[in-house]
Amino acid sequence: MTLDDVKRARELLEGVARRTPLEGSRTLSERCGAPVRFKCENLQRTGSFKIRGAYVRIANLDPAERAHGVVAASAGNHAQGVALAASLLDSKSTVFMPEGAPLPKVAATEAYGAHVRFAGHTVDEALIAARAFAAETGATFIHPFDHPDVIAGQGTVGLEILEQCPEVRTIVVATGGGGLLAGITVAVKATRPDVRVIGVQAAGAAAYPPSLEAGEPVQLAGMATMADGIAVGRPGDVPFELIAAAADDVRVVSEESLSKAMLLLLERAKLVVEPAGAAGVAAIMDDPHAFDGPTVALLSGGNIDPLLMMRMIRHGLVAAGRFLSLRLRIPDRPGALAKLLSELGEADANVMDIEHLWTRPSLAFGEVEVALQLETRGIAHAETLISRLRAAGYQPEPTSF
Repeated sequence: MTLDDVKRARELLEGVARRTPLEGSRTLSERCGAPVRFKCENLQRTGSFKIRGAYVRIANLDPAERAHGVVAASAGNHAQGVALAASLLDSKSTVFMPEGAPLPKVAATEAYGAHVRFAGHTVDEALIAARAFAAETGATFIHPFDHPDVIAGQGTVGLEILEQCPEVRTIVVATGGGGLLAGITVAVKATRPDVRVIGVQAAGAAAYPPSLEAGEPVQLAGMATMADGIAVGRPGDVPFELIAAAADDVRVVSEESLSKAMLLLLERAKLVVEPAGAAGVAAIMDDPHAFDGPTVALLSGGNIDPLLMMRMIRHGLVAAGRFLSLRLRIPDRPGALAKLLSELGEADANVMDIEHLWTRPSLAFGEVEVALQLETRGIAHAETLISRLRAAGYQPEPTSF
């Protein structure tokens, strides 16, 4: 893998992949004390960067291979990228998706021309079925990240970043199997070795830190993260070698950080980004002074199920302290609840839900428990509210929302 491979991939992608915009973020720039910009691959065709690698891989097949068709396994973004790329190159595509894959992603994959089949309950199980299909039919298996052509295609994002932000000092990249991080690392380091390239993984699916420590790809025993787009249990062999040799760091972010990053992107940047796509922003929010600016955070995808988005927004509001759930006890007599509500009103807390509980065995005679769900202005306001209630003689106990 060299810079020339990435440049050839860029020629193949001319007129196929969008040159996605680079948007500034005043909010994060103020926190970091240096410019922060977003590379908006969530606005790419099919809603993610995956079309780049998929198209380059299929375009480099010979006519006989394309005539036999291609097959892939994916829960969403890679599926759509392969489906569109195959249609553009007059090749039929079959995509294996896990049972229970989000319906909008299934519908989008079919709309791009793929024949969707379901296998297993995880992407790993779907991958087994896709490889078996390739062996039976002669279709070419299109791996989501572990192939030089795919990596070269993803690396074209790095070339665009260098052109759109020549002064860039740090590029932060969401990382699953490593194809995107590897491609950007190759493209950037060959041209600007002074630019730091940093990968970011979800804590519940962080295969790269133990793999880099071991010096070889290590399989995770299990994964649990909302960021399904980067939930990969083992780094790819090809990207791992490139990342180990040249990438500067791989960081890890929590589910709470991912939620807060999605909320910030939605509220302040007006950008719809899936959990995996927000990983780079989450890393910057976690440690804003750790990145030399100007910094570019790659928003790798925006394909999110509307129902999941509703849950993510709520989770993000909780993580940001904007929703607060409390339980406390008050005397079981007239006026006690009104007094409590008056206290909350004077503290500028908005009551979203309230419940009276008389029947808990732990309650003393003459007591009633009140469960409250409140809207606040953030963590500092929530802490002030709890302190005010305690000063007024209550004993509030925060609970999960």
